[in-house]
Amino acid sequence: MAHTSKVAIITGGAKGIGEGCTRTFFGAGQCVVFSDYDEKSGVALAQELNAKGPGECHFELADMRKEEDIRRVIDNTVKRFGRLDTLVNNAGWHPPTLPIDDFSVQDFLDLLQLNLIAVFVGCKLALPHLRETRGSIVNISSLVSQLGQEGATTYCATKGAVSAFTKALAIDEAKHGVRVNAILPGNIYTHMRVSSVDASPDPKGLHEWLERTQHLGRSGTIEEAGHTCFFLASEQASFITGVELILSGGAELGYGPKIPAGR
Repeated sequence: MAHTSKVAIITGGAKGIGEGCTRTFFGAGQCVVFSDYDEKSGVALAQELNAKGPGECHFELADMRKEEDIRRVIDNTVKRFGRLDTLVNNAGWHPPTLPIDDFSVQDFLDLLQLNLIAVFVGCKLALPHLRETRGSIVNISSLVSQLGQEGATTYCATKGAVSAFTKALAIDEAKHGVRVNAILPGNIYTHMRVSSVDASPDPKGLHEWLERTQHLGRSGTIEEAGHTCFFLASEQASFITGVELILSGGAELGYGPKIPAGR
């Protein structure tokens, strides 16, 4: 499934699911430009990958909340390689779990800017180039966009909007030959997940509970997420557009109690 002439942009590509995408697309021999606000991690990943091949990798320091940074990443990519085949909109954040009372309006606006508006801006600026190559967009939504999540009203709202945006854009871009899809990850073992668990009152207990949430008995890996994004972007998925592909290990399946006994 190597595509040595293809060019991909991965936002938030230095860590987590973004890193999984960067490694997978690069490993398939593609030219990959990945952006991140973490310069140290980004530089280290680019150096590691370019030292072994087979792809070509470039890191762009960028804040996806800023339109000018998104524009710079896309413009630099096209100037460097002359084309763009895939955009993976991965950059995003899950705030600490809180009731709605403890989220301010500004908190919500800030999250919307990163998790949703950045996706809109990235697609808008990349599409003139993607239409030329009949390329592909993969947006990272979340399983909780469908299921909801305790203490995550703002996050679920942003990811639900990403899913709806993906379907609408897929309709509009079909006439240009551009496919637009989303993956809905459940529990993926990322740096953000580790940090969140470590900050809890019972890290060991929470980790074990999260591992048991999936019917497959474990969390997913960033590599599995990367392979899923790569599939949706590839010719092997040429008849797939507007889908929400769940990557959850079966976490959403089955019927069972949700409230502890006595509550």
